[in-house]
Parts: sequence; structure tokens; C-alpha cells
Amino acid sequence: MKRQAELTTLCYIEKDNKYLMMHRVKKENDINKDKYIGVGGHFEYGESPDECLMREVLEETGLTLLEYKPRGIVTFIYGDASKPEERIVEYMHLYTATKFEGELIDCDEGELEWIDKASVYDLPIWEGDKIFFRLLEERGDFFSLKLVYSETDELVEVEIN
Repeated sequence: MKRQAELTTLCYIEKDNKYLMMHRVKKENDINKDKYIGVGGHFEYGESPDECLMREVLEETGLTLLEYKPRGIVTFIYGDASKPEERIVEYMHLYTATKFEGELIDCDEGELEWIDKASVYDLPIWEGDKIFFRLLEERGDFFSLKLVYSETDELVEVEIN
């Protein structure tokens, strides 16, 4: 059976030179277990990227985004290269947001924390996340990034355009 690519969103909400990040410590069988990531998730059938973003941010944080910007598409490929039909492919729509309303809620997937932007590189994050954090810092334009991981979670290929 041929696999379908996963479609997701990820958002880094910004405030006072900090990102709102989720420390993924609560969810069972989580590929992101113990890592820090932004907030977001999988598309529901028929959703646009913006609709998915708004729904996921509200569900995970209790916040309603008032101002956000699409920053890039990140293509993730991970798994055993000798079994391409079994590899996971994910197309992630990456956003940043600067205005929001509401109060943070408890999330059942992890602990929400405001992290100083300069400190994100010191956290347990995916190696490829360091690349898109640099792109978010250095580029104002929309970018496309491809990150290929081995079955042992080693970053083995990077393409930026």
C-alpha cells in the first residue's frame, strides 16, 4: 500500500523576543518526545493551512492568533532509506505569529513555555529545527526547506531554496 504524505502546520508565536514552545513530555508514542517544538498539528480533511493553524493553536494553547505570517514549507522525510515505500513524508507549513489574544491553557501534549530566542539552540530540538530557526532569523522571504532523517533520527540531507 502506498503511503500518503502527512500535511501539518507549525507556528512559533513571538512575544518579548521569545518563542512560545511546547516541551513534548505528555503524549504517548510521540516522535517528538522530550523535544521542544512550536505549536501546530495535522490538517483535518478539507482544511486550508491557515484554518489548520488557527484550530491547532487554539486547541493547544487557548490563544487566538490575530496576526500571523506563512514563512516556509518544510519537507521532512524520515525512515529507512533502503525501504522508500515505508518512509514518512511530511509537508509542514511553517508560520510565525506576533499578535494574539487569550490566556494560555494546559495542553495534553506537553508543557508550554516562553523561551528566549537566543536560547532555543541549547534546547533538545531536532537538528533540522536549528536550520529553520536560522532561516526565520535571517530571511524575511518565504522559503522551502527539505530535511531528510535516517531511521536513527540523524539528519542526513538538507536542501534550501
